[in-house]
Amino acid sequence: MNKQKALVTGASTGIGMAYAQKLARRGYDLVLVARDRARLDALAAELGGAEVLVADLTQNADLTRVEQKLESDPAINFFLNNAGIATVSPHLQTPVETIERLIALNVTAATRLCLAAGRAFTAQKRGIIVNMASAVAVNPERFNAVYSASKAFVLALSQALTRDLTENGVTIQTVLPGAVRTEIWERAGTDISRLPPERVMELDEMVDAALKGLDMGERITIPSLPDAQDLADAEAARLKLAPNLSRNHAAARYRQS
Repeated sequence: MNKQKALVTGASTGIGMAYAQKLARRGYDLVLVARDRARLDALAAELGGAEVLVADLTQNADLTRVEQKLESDPAINFFLNNAGIATVSPHLQTPVETIERLIALNVTAATRLCLAAGRAFTAQKRGIIVNMASAVAVNPERFNAVYSASKAFVLALSQALTRDLTENGVTIQTVLPGAVRTEIWERAGTDISRLPPERVMELDEMVDAALKGLDMGERITIPSLPDAQDLADAEAARLKLAPNLSRNHAAARYRQS
C-alpha cells in the first residue's frame, strides 16, 4: 500500500523545507514544489527520495501543472500552501512590478492551488490543507500594505472555505507566524537582524508549533500568541457583527434627523 503524500510549495528553503523535513518524519512521502531544482534535488536526497516539481507559480503553465498534480494523484492528502514573497517597500512607493508578482504568487497561485486541493480532498472525503498566512493578516499596519493585504486575503479565503471543507472531511488550518528567521527577509530587501531579537522566532520552533496547533485541532494558529483565548475572543467579536452586516435599513445614527 502506498504511503500518504504531502505536496509542499516553496519547498526549497525556509518554512517549506522545514515542513517537508518534519512531514517526512511523520511518515509522508513528499512532492516538493519550487523554482530551484538544485535545492529541491538536494532536499529530496536528504529525505531519502521525493518527487520534485520545478515550477514558477507566477507562470500559468507551471501553476496549472501543480493544480493537475493535486487533482490527479489520489495519494496526496496533505497540502502546504506556502509559496510566497514579501516586500519592505514603502506602501505608496511599492513598484508596480513587485505588486503584480506578489499578487500573482501570494494571492492568485495560493487561491488556485487551495481550491484545487479542496476539490480533490472533498471528493475523497479526507485531507489537510495548511495555508501559510502571516500575523500581519490581523495587524496590517506593521508591514508593507500589499504583502499584508495578500495575507489577509489568505486568511479570509480559509475562513470562507472552512464549512464546505469540514463538512466533507477535510481539515483546513491557517498559520499566522510573526517574524521568522528565513531567507524571505533578505529577498525582500532587508536584514532580519534589524528587528528586536525578542520578536524573531527560529524556524524549527515556528513549524513545530504550527504542527502542534494542527494536531490540537486549531483552525487558526498564531505560534507566538501566549493566550489562545485572545484569538477566541477576537473571533467571537468578529462573528458578533455578522447578523447586522446586511440589513434592510441603515443604522439609526446614519438616518436624517
